[in-house]
Amino acid sequence: MSSFERRALALVGISNEFHALSLRLRVAASQLPLVLSVLVTLFLVAAVSPAAFSEDAFQLGLLLLAVTTAAAFAVPWDRLFVPAYWVIPLVDFSAIGFLYTGGRNTVTGLTLLCVFPVFWLAWSGVATHLGALLSFAGTLLVVWTPAISSGVESVRDLASPLLIPFIMLAIFNTVTIVERDTTSQHKRLLEAEKGLQDSLQESRMRTQLLNGVLETVDVGVTALAADGRILLMNSRQRTNYALAGLAGTADSDDPDDRALLFGLDQVTPLTLAQRPTQRAMREESFSDVIIWVGTGKDQRALAVCARALRDNDTFAGTVLAYSDVTDVVNALNAKEDFVSSVSHELRTPLTSIIGYLDLAVDDAEEQNLQGPVRTGLLVAQRNAERLLTLVSDLLTTASGVMNLRKSNEDLAELVRTAVDSADPRAEAADIQLSSEIPGALPVRVDSGRILQVLDNLLSNAIKYSPDGGAVTVRAWAEPDSVVLEVTDDGMGMSPEDQLEVFTKFFRTGQVKKAAIPGVGLGLVITKSIVEAHGGRITFESELHAGTTFRVELLG
Repeated sequence: MSSFERRALALVGISNEFHALSLRLRVAASQLPLVLSVLVTLFLVAAVSPAAFSEDAFQLGLLLLAVTTAAAFAVPWDRLFVPAYWVIPLVDFSAIGFLYTGGRNTVTGLTLLCVFPVFWLAWSGVATHLGALLSFAGTLLVVWTPAISSGVESVRDLASPLLIPFIMLAIFNTVTIVERDTTSQHKRLLEAEKGLQDSLQESRMRTQLLNGVLETVDVGVTALAADGRILLMNSRQRTNYALAGLAGTADSDDPDDRALLFGLDQVTPLTLAQRPTQRAMREESFSDVIIWVGTGKDQRALAVCARALRDNDTFAGTVLAYSDVTDVVNALNAKEDFVSSVSHELRTPLTSIIGYLDLAVDDAEEQNLQGPVRTGLLVAQRNAERLLTLVSDLLTTASGVMNLRKSNEDLAELVRTAVDSADPRAEAADIQLSSEIPGALPVRVDSGRILQVLDNLLSNAIKYSPDGGAVTVRAWAEPDSVVLEVTDDGMGMSPEDQLEVFTKFFRTGQVKKAAIPGVGLGLVITKSIVEAHGGRITFESELHAGTTFRVELLG
């Protein structure tokens, strides 16, 4: 739509985009430029030669233009077949021809009015070839009308104005090309707009879904940008922040360290570097970090998880989730307190029992007693010592405190001692116990605790190889550490059981089915001892194929 047509539409109060108008209004809008141009022509004629108004041809042209203009506004073109409106530009050619015949001596360039019906036929986009022919023929009729009405005197009278029809034909082709390109662009824009609308609608739906999920789950969620700004926070997390004494801002924005965040003991404040938000902003990812928030009776335990957000390997922010685990932590603490209390109560009488049993056994040996009395005393002594060991293990796991007495030791000698101690059990279970160790492996450790680690690992390897087989102990030195491995070809563990290996009181389904004795504390204690030495313990296992435990200690 041309700027001239836009201004013409504005004059009559129509401001919508051309393509959005009904067909009747588009036809009327296309007629307006010609009407306005003819009005300008009438002023010129009135000023230059009013006598032209008395010409029959000029009057007929004005009459035809008035009729076509009225038809353009009045006829419901939407209800007619598509090219029906072509009657308007075709009649316009006739009207222009009569105006040109009656006023060509008064106003120069009346034939240029043909450009309006030519434009009209071109932008319609219907029957392009026919439109080109009608544009050429209509313009030719206009320029030949004076000659035909006054009589053709020579071929020159018909040939001299032929340039104008060819120019109009060229204009038609140009407008057609522009119209096709504009239509194509318009379609692409409509498709792009529809795509944007669909994307916007989908985005709104996703936003509503996300907000619904975040407000439904009983977990506090915070999303932070790379610069620490809060991008998202649900109502549950706002409650957590209020409990911590923060007014809805991330703890990274609290330089005065006013957030009420504490460690596992519930009284030691977390340093700024220890806070989950600070760790997450250092691009750390972690799970199940327990912190205590708030003070007094409202203090709550939260398990915090964080995952970094990345955009093309660039840190883009982080998401933190805070789960309230107060009841779980309190239940675990209550269980630990119960186990500790019971163990303490059992330890004193057991110590007395073992002491008296030792005296009884010594007395039986002095009196050279044989038979069921001495055997019964030995069985009672062995089981009492086993029960005392179990009680000691319970106390160790309940307290979580590992006291070490380190000294310079030879790990190779400790391994040989543990193997010699376990050899009778291995022979009884038809297991070949072997070791591959160098002559000496100097380390600084608590020898008693390391012997406990070796005993636990060897005991498990023997117990969990019920069908016999082989157990191998290896030890060697590496540049910064010494390494110890215990390998068996016993029952092994499933991937699911491997996840719970270092969980207190956990025993695999295979072990329970085989009725192998134990309470599930040996590996827990072993891990505590190794970590107290600054080392680490790992393992590899395959169901029905065996297990290898690997301990690394600093040299």
